[in-house]
Amino acid sequence: MNVNIACLEGDGIGPEIMASAIEVLNTIAEIFYHQFTFSHNLFGGHAIDETGTALPNETLQNCLAADAVLLAAVGGPKWDHGVERPESGLLRLRKELNLFANIRPVDVYDELINYSPLKSDRVKDVSFVVVRELTGGIYFSEPRFHTENEATDTLSYSREEIERIVEYAFSLAKTRKGKLTSVDKANVLESSKLWRKIVNEMNKKHPEVEVEHVLVDAAAMEIIRNPRRFDVIVTENLFGDILSDEASMITGSLGMLPSASRSGNGPSLYEPIHGSAPDIAGLNKANPIAMLKSVSMMLRDFNLHEESKSIESAIVKTFNNGYLTSDLGGDTTTTEFTKHVNSYIEAFAVGGVNR
Repeated sequence: MNVNIACLEGDGIGPEIMASAIEVLNTIAEIFYHQFTFSHNLFGGHAIDETGTALPNETLQNCLAADAVLLAAVGGPKWDHGVERPESGLLRLRKELNLFANIRPVDVYDELINYSPLKSDRVKDVSFVVVRELTGGIYFSEPRFHTENEATDTLSYSREEIERIVEYAFSLAKTRKGKLTSVDKANVLESSKLWRKIVNEMNKKHPEVEVEHVLVDAAAMEIIRNPRRFDVIVTENLFGDILSDEASMITGSLGMLPSASRSGNGPSLYEPIHGSAPDIAGLNKANPIAMLKSVSMMLRDFNLHEESKSIESAIVKTFNNGYLTSDLGGDTTTTEFTKHVNSYIEAFAVGGVNR
């Protein structure tokens, strides 16, 4: 298979974890006889420095023409007070690629259960997915403005936007345990009242899926108190952003969680959910697991299931053998971790790892 991948390494630790992803993809290509073609594109803060905009037109066109987009990380304090912030490029990219559904799986490895800040009996066997609406809500709605003394943000959703993301969540729930938790704030927000109404309407088309409605504040508490109660969570843009970041800490580190953003009519985008971590940029200390698991999600979407499995297995084998990055209390560097993952992928291919 020949896959054209647009790479957006971005800022901070982005270049380091992108290098890790490309190295692993090259190993996969060699072992499983595929061809991955990479285009390297300016994006985020460094793009602002060089071109004046976070999403240059050339980068956008390369993304639109690609089979998939890999994004590492964007942002940093350097650009916090500029005319344009790096995150504006990310929001625009989501709109241009029509990336309406962000999928964030939360899985706790038995081997790393003691690294969770929660008690082990609370997080054992936790496995759920947050489905976040990505192109609507308060991040995109108009009007929005601020002055010296007043600021306004608008939260609006159309029926079409809600139905699209909820339909995706129902479909996903059918492939898992058949339970869907819809998170809203219907006791005070008009947009949430419409959201809940539409979920109930659509449940009639999917009666085999168990549906519950949970207010966002209660959901935030339940993710800590009883995370095993969840299977698929579907929610709007802002709530999904916050809850999925909270959920990431169940695994022990923000560096563990991948994500995939599905397009309605174009390439999907794959990225770790963590930020650019400028405090450790260039120190070879970044945890590449979330980035590598995002690569695994991408391969699975191309029906390269054995290839995806080899990455997941190699990651587990690597930390099982004691190779942990600093966020997990170890001293393994980014490049060392990647080297071990590659060696275990090669072993997997000949039947040597968890097969």
